[in-house]
Amino acid sequence: MNDLPFGFSSASGDDDSSRKPDRGSGDGSSGSGAGGSDPFGLGGQNPFGGGGGFDPNALGQMLSQLGSMISGMGSGAGSGGGGGPVNYDVATNLARQQIGNFAVLDPKQIAAVTDAVHLAELWLDGVTTLPAGVSRSTAWTPVQWLEETLPTWKRLCDPVAAQIAGTWATGLPEEAQQFAGPMMGMLSQMGGMAFGTQLGQGLGQLGKEVLSSTDIGLPLAPEGTAVLLPEAIAAFADGLEQPAQEIIVFLAAREAAHVRLFTHVPWLRQRLLATVEEYARGITMDFSGIQEAAANLDPTELLSNPSKIEELMASGTSFEPTTTPEQKAALARLETMLALIEGWVEHVVAKALSDRIPSAGALAETMRRRRATGGPAEQTFATLVGLELRPRKLREAADLWEKLLASSDVSTRDGVWAHPDLMPDSDDVDNPSAFIDRVIGGDVSSFDDPIAELEKTMAAEAAEKKASLEKDPPADDTDGDGPADPDEDADKA
Repeated sequence: MNDLPFGFSSASGDDDSSRKPDRGSGDGSSGSGAGGSDPFGLGGQNPFGGGGGFDPNALGQMLSQLGSMISGMGSGAGSGGGGGPVNYDVATNLARQQIGNFAVLDPKQIAAVTDAVHLAELWLDGVTTLPAGVSRSTAWTPVQWLEETLPTWKRLCDPVAAQIAGTWATGLPEEAQQFAGPMMGMLSQMGGMAFGTQLGQGLGQLGKEVLSSTDIGLPLAPEGTAVLLPEAIAAFADGLEQPAQEIIVFLAAREAAHVRLFTHVPWLRQRLLATVEEYARGITMDFSGIQEAAANLDPTELLSNPSKIEELMASGTSFEPTTTPEQKAALARLETMLALIEGWVEHVVAKALSDRIPSAGALAETMRRRRATGGPAEQTFATLVGLELRPRKLREAADLWEKLLASSDVSTRDGVWAHPDLMPDSDDVDNPSAFIDRVIGGDVSSFDDPIAELEKTMAAEAAEKKASLEKDPPADDTDGDGPADPDEDADKA
């Protein structure tokens, strides 16, 4: 699994040869060479001869794209999604090519999803104090998933890409900065294309595999919307030997449980996104690799010998972001939070369906194996922020919620979500007994409304102070020059 964060990929790239190209493309090459060795989205074509000789058509494509970028530099270049740290026009187009043909939804599929979500909501009502959060349920095609979730992906990707791009500008050797100064605008756009290419690859593959809008653990759909993707569910169900209706209801229950959590725990969505941003702010890069590559390089040689550009780009795998202790802590918190979300969903869905759907246990185990073998969620986060959501944490988080319920009640279990300071940390997930003792060992009323408890404490302290002043008021200041002084009063006498 690729553990480099967003904007970086290994030179070997992904094995895209097995991916089905978009039948609507003209030459069939689109979407096939967007791996790590093709940072500018040129479809893997090497105009300088990498092994197939000089290709004037590929060179023309590259020069056309560079010319387009240069011509727009003075006016901000890049209308639409091309002007920021990630070129979302490139990402969207590449993702659409990756998705290729897809089945068109019919009204029966949408109705089936709506009915399944409605039934799941009724069953979830009996196992959690969080009220229903779904205001709309529907089905999406892969392209609809791409279009509807892109705003959230922008929030996730922009901080990481912007920090990497900024580090590029300030971290290059002084000689390289002087040489690249006039071209920094173009280089910024090329970086945006590189990030867009990588993101488009990931979203295109993800759009064909995700089963619901919350399949990766984040709320990607609009608030209150529950979504299932019938085409991916059909592929997921193939070979499971479980009734199709039970599979749909099971996945609908997981989606509805996620939506309840993100709807009625208002701090949760922002906390997840803020943790990604916190990670991004700490990104630094080790430029020793590129410094070594450029040590004996004559800048004029880049113009006379274009193959040197390719050689320098190939050395890109030798400079990677360094991980600071603060970043490691942010990743640990993100991993723990995602595990707690997934564990709670698994736990409440099991409680809701175990007596109603015979295949619930088998389907839950299938989802665990899907996580363990590196499903879309793990691949996405490993590429995005270098995070791998470990299955061990998921299983232990579900066990924590189960033990907390066994030791208390549903209200206490769900009350933990009332405030981020009440949530278990990584050590608590590893050792739930200590956390449970803290929750049930004293007054747990603070779990209902921690803000109200704080206000109550402050009011009590203020009342106690007021009573103390009334009982023992300060001496009168008779001469107007400050508090009464016993020695001064004695002198006056």
